[in-house]
Amino acid sequence: MTENLKNCWSVVTRNWTVYRKDFIANISPTVADPSLILISLGLGLGGFVQQVEGRSYMAFLAPGLVASTALFTSFFESSYGFYIRMTFESVFKAMLTTPITAGQIILGEYIWNFLKGAMMASGVTLFLLCFGLAPAWWSVFPAALLGGVIALPCAALGLLASSFVRNINQFQTVYSFLIAPIFYLSGVFFPLTPMPEAFRWAVLISPFTHGVRLMQQLFWHQLSWESVIVHGGALVAFSLALGLWSAKRLKAQLVT
Repeated sequence: MTENLKNCWSVVTRNWTVYRKDFIANISPTVADPSLILISLGLGLGGFVQQVEGRSYMAFLAPGLVASTALFTSFFESSYGFYIRMTFESVFKAMLTTPITAGQIILGEYIWNFLKGAMMASGVTLFLLCFGLAPAWWSVFPAALLGGVIALPCAALGLLASSFVRNINQFQTVYSFLIAPIFYLSGVFFPLTPMPEAFRWAVLISPFTHGVRLMQQLFWHQLSWESVIVHGGALVAFSLALGLWSAKRLKAQLVT
């Protein structure tokens, strides 16, 4: 067991070593994207929208932006990033010549995505805190933990996509018809409550919807054990189902 975890952690440390070489360039979208959304929508559109569910539009947007950071960070890392390491750089072929197994590589990638999602979520929360859009300093840790949990099913989607695409350009189709709808329709930009009942049920098949709802409740002091069990349980279920599916497909590809 210890040896398995050690091998998985070797995958994580390898990814971190490469990532930190261009750390500023790598984290810049994490700060730039929420800033631009807050300015263009929060300040711009917010001037025409008086209140959303009893709060300013900027306050409504804030938790969704933290969750979105986990979504995009994990998806792009586990789709483009993983595919490049697997296909063009042959990183995993080199790892497989060591005691590291295909299963440990995949688990290591999930651990890396969890930690990266948590790091990015905490960074955005700190950024929002500077503008009074996060609850308090204490919220940074739970937001980071939740960001890591949100990252897991989103990373599973990316790894699953990596197992299906035949070339790197096909990720654009996955983004256009899967990730973009998940992002825009999961309650980040508008409340789901006034939507038709069929729409509200349909978006629940997205793990990101459950993550957004939990992040909103955390920021708005509405978090309850019932919500943690329902939405947190959904995130865990999606992570396990999608994770096992992607692992089954990728193990066969990594060893061939």
